[in-house]
Amino acid sequence: MQDLESFKDFLLSSDRKHAMINYHIEHNELFVILGLNFLRDFLVFLKTNEKFSFQVLTDLCGVDYPDREDRFQVVYNLLSLTSNLRLTIKINAKEDQLVPSVCDIYSAANWYEREAWDMYGIYFSGHPDLRRILTDYGFIGHPMRKDFPLTGFSEVRYDIEKKKVIYEKVKLTQDFRSFDFASPWEGTDYILPGDEKATK
Repeated sequence: MQDLESFKDFLLSSDRKHAMINYHIEHNELFVILGLNFLRDFLVFLKTNEKFSFQVLTDLCGVDYPDREDRFQVVYNLLSLTSNLRLTIKINAKEDQLVPSVCDIYSAANWYEREAWDMYGIYFSGHPDLRRILTDYGFIGHPMRKDFPLTGFSEVRYDIEKKKVIYEKVKLTQDFRSFDFASPWEGTDYILPGDEKATK
């Protein structure tokens, strides 16, 4: 914890502190929210710093907040092997805003950014090969967005007669039903006729 506090103090006393919008320490890890325009410079600073040297990008993921003006958040998890510290950096972006790619800084970001684009539609400018990685190339939409339908738009199956994979519109055996209570265990607000056990 002492190393973490000294690292936080180091960041606040550095010439990069203007890039930090907010920060807090939780679960023995430092979380920093950065301005989008400062991301690349801040990551280069962290990676090349001799004292802390955050050489490893362990993960990069997207988060969807559809009710916020800055709908998407990109989360970068960094690890310093020399000081055994973890750092989580978050940036916020609007739906149509470009997020700068960090593939040239951390090579591990290549597939992580492709995944974030495939699942959320977050576009990374300057990415060398931004294409789908988890869904097939004919897929329409971004399935981790909160406004994406649970059933999707089409289903894929192999047709033995045609000897190829075909796409079909989703056909539900049962129409979608909207329930009027949060949990089936809570019950309803009304009493069914003939229900002797119901209390008024």
